[in-house]
Amino acid sequence: MFDKKGQWIPLETFDDFDNGLSDLIELWSSETATQTKKDSAFAHFKEDLEAAALQWVDNKAKSKKYQSIVQELVEFEEVIKQG
Repeated sequence: MFDKKGQWIPLETFDDFDNGLSDLIELWSSETATQTKKDSAFAHFKEDLEAAALQWVDNKAKSKKYQSIVQELVEFEEVIKQG
Protein backbone atom coordinates (compact mmCIF):
# COMPACT_ATOMS: atom_id res chain seq x y z
CA MET A 1 0.00 0.00 0.00
CA PHE A 2 1.61 3.26 1.08
CA ASP A 3 5.10 3.56 2.49
CA LYS A 4 5.99 5.85 5.41
CA LYS A 5 6.50 8.76 3.01
CA GLY A 6 3.02 8.33 1.58
CA GLN A 7 4.19 6.87 -1.74
CA TRP A 8 2.20 4.02 -3.25
CA ILE A 9 4.02 0.70 -3.32
CA PRO A 10 2.82 -1.16 -6.43
CA LEU A 11 1.20 -4.53 -5.79
CA GLU A 12 2.51 -7.35 -7.95
CA THR A 13 2.08 -10.80 -6.42
CA PHE A 14 -1.06 -12.59 -5.34
CA ASP A 15 0.07 -12.28 -1.72
CA ASP A 16 0.50 -8.51 -2.22
CA PHE A 17 -3.11 -8.30 -3.36
CA ASP A 18 -4.45 -10.66 -0.73
CA ASN A 19 -2.75 -8.73 2.07
CA GLY A 20 -3.40 -5.41 0.33
CA LEU A 21 -7.14 -6.00 0.23
CA SER A 22 -7.14 -6.50 3.98
CA ASP A 23 -5.09 -3.33 4.38
CA LEU A 24 -7.46 -1.46 2.07
CA ILE A 25 -10.50 -2.53 4.08
CA GLU A 26 -8.71 -1.57 7.29
CA LEU A 27 -7.84 1.84 5.83
CA TRP A 28 -11.46 2.45 4.85
CA SER A 29 -12.52 1.53 8.39
CA SER A 30 -10.07 4.02 9.85
CA GLU A 31 -11.49 7.21 11.26
CA THR A 32 -8.13 8.99 11.00
CA ALA A 33 -7.47 8.38 7.29
CA THR A 34 -8.58 11.16 4.97
CA GLN A 35 -11.11 10.51 2.23
CA THR A 36 -8.45 11.52 -0.30
CA LYS A 37 -6.10 8.83 1.00
CA LYS A 38 -8.89 6.23 1.00
CA ASP A 39 -9.87 7.12 -2.56
CA SER A 40 -6.25 7.10 -3.70
CA ALA A 41 -5.57 3.70 -2.15
CA PHE A 42 -8.70 2.24 -3.73
CA ALA A 43 -7.82 3.64 -7.17
CA HIS A 44 -4.21 2.41 -6.99
CA PHE A 45 -5.28 -1.02 -5.76
CA LYS A 46 -7.85 -1.36 -8.53
CA GLU A 47 -5.37 -0.20 -11.19
CA ASP A 48 -2.68 -2.63 -10.02
CA LEU A 49 -5.20 -5.48 -9.85
CA GLU A 50 -6.45 -4.83 -13.39
CA ALA A 51 -2.86 -4.87 -14.66
CA ALA A 52 -2.12 -8.13 -12.83
CA ALA A 53 -5.30 -9.76 -14.10
CA LEU A 54 -4.34 -8.84 -17.67
CA GLN A 55 -0.83 -10.17 -17.15
CA TRP A 56 -2.13 -13.58 -16.06
CA VAL A 57 -5.12 -13.86 -18.41
CA ASP A 58 -3.48 -16.77 -20.29
CA ASN A 59 -2.61 -18.68 -17.11
CA LYS A 60 -5.85 -20.27 -15.88
CA ALA A 61 -4.62 -21.09 -12.38
CA LYS A 62 -3.22 -17.65 -11.67
CA SER A 63 -6.08 -15.94 -13.47
CA LYS A 64 -8.57 -17.74 -11.25
CA LYS A 65 -6.74 -16.63 -8.11
CA TYR A 66 -6.71 -13.01 -9.24
CA GLN A 67 -10.38 -13.21 -10.23
CA SER A 68 -11.19 -14.15 -6.63
CA ILE A 69 -9.54 -10.92 -5.47
CA VAL A 70 -11.41 -8.99 -8.19
CA GLN A 71 -14.69 -10.41 -6.89
CA GLU A 72 -13.86 -9.44 -3.31
CA LEU A 73 -12.95 -5.94 -4.49
CA VAL A 74 -16.27 -5.62 -6.34
CA GLU A 75 -18.13 -6.65 -3.20
CA PHE A 76 -16.13 -4.15 -1.14
CA GLU A 77 -16.82 -1.40 -3.68
CA GLU A 78 -20.56 -2.10 -3.41
CA VAL A 79 -20.35 -1.72 0.38
CA ILE A 80 -18.50 1.59 -0.01
CA LYS A 81 -21.12 2.91 -2.41
CA GLN A 82 -23.91 1.98 0.00
CA GLY A 83 -22.19 4.02 2.70
